[in-house]
Amino acid sequence: MGLRPGNGMKYMLVAGEASGDLHASRLMEWLKRVDADAEFRFIGGDRMADVAGKAPDLHYRQLNVMGFSEVLRKLPAIFSALRKGKKLMAEFQPDRLILVDYPGFNLKMAKAAWKRGVAVDWYISPKVWAWKEWRVKSLKKYVDYMYSILPFEPEFYRERGFDRISYVGNPSVEEIDGTLKLLPARNHFIERAGLDPSKPIIALLPGSRRGEIRCNLPVMIKAAKRFPEFQMVVAAAPSMPEKFYREVARDPGLQVVFESTVTLLKYSTAALVTSGTATMETALVGTPQVVCYRSNGSKLTYKIMRKLIHVDFVSLPNLIAGERVVPELLLHDCTPEKVAYELSPLLLNSPGRENQTAGYKLIRKRLGTDNAPQKAAAIIYERASRREDAAPRG
Repeated sequence: MGLRPGNGMKYMLVAGEASGDLHASRLMEWLKRVDADAEFRFIGGDRMADVAGKAPDLHYRQLNVMGFSEVLRKLPAIFSALRKGKKLMAEFQPDRLILVDYPGFNLKMAKAAWKRGVAVDWYISPKVWAWKEWRVKSLKKYVDYMYSILPFEPEFYRERGFDRISYVGNPSVEEIDGTLKLLPARNHFIERAGLDPSKPIIALLPGSRRGEIRCNLPVMIKAAKRFPEFQMVVAAAPSMPEKFYREVARDPGLQVVFESTVTLLKYSTAALVTSGTATMETALVGTPQVVCYRSNGSKLTYKIMRKLIHVDFVSLPNLIAGERVVPELLLHDCTPEKVAYELSPLLLNSPGRENQTAGYKLIRKRLGTDNAPQKAAAIIYERASRREDAAPRG
């Protein structure tokens, strides 16, 4: 497949969670700039719908799962979504299938595209350097080109024989900096959110999936309550109802804010953040943090995980810096007592707080200033124009 004379390209995108929906929507915006007549069909969310001007063919909420037990419960829905995705690809016949992170589901979509001869671009390459390194073999076979948003990834892939990859910059840098320029004044935010203007804030970012929130929010709340001179405020995921947070917290008075994560972080003294993209976003805002990752696991699970994971750190700030910038508390180590212990010095003008600030500057330098979705869109369109959508794989 390739460009049709006088017409735009047909792009099918797949994003399986809230962060993917955001990043995919920005990529779609830039694809429309380089390809004014672009057509889109997609599995994704509301942000992608805003750009495309139509609803998703399938909303990512039907795919949003965390943990082995939750995956098992949702297997029928996941298989149904996969069938719908393959059917959509057969009917739409896209020129490009653009996958955004979400490797478990998207690898199956890549294989289906490969069988049909559809070019596959993978934006936000899978984090197989952490675990499931064996997936590199499938990526080499099914994916035409990958677009990395972490500066250390291309070297990892090239060492394993996959060189169809570019670091395009990190989209969070521009997104965070753009948001910081438009922040409301602190007193306006405090008033609008119904917070106490006399108390400093501890931000709680318990994740975007129900399983993450159930596991991490109670631990965060117990830790934050050890500092009664502070008020704790939850940054809610856009797809989660406020009622859900209150039920998990068992606290009808819990302070929850929506669509204001960056503002909340900027006006918080420190944050408790579930491991993931939010840890890097917190670093880019400049707010000291403790990284938490509580799951339905035990000491044995932790030991197994440590054997499977091939990196020294789990959180993105530490991985990008190549050193311990932020504390990481995982599984059985993620207790209210240990979280509070790590949080305590960050609430003061302490060496721990200063060390994080210095580490954040290093992270920004390593991420660079490239506009990731703009650069990725340009490469995607250029490769399509040159008919570089049938690169040898394997």
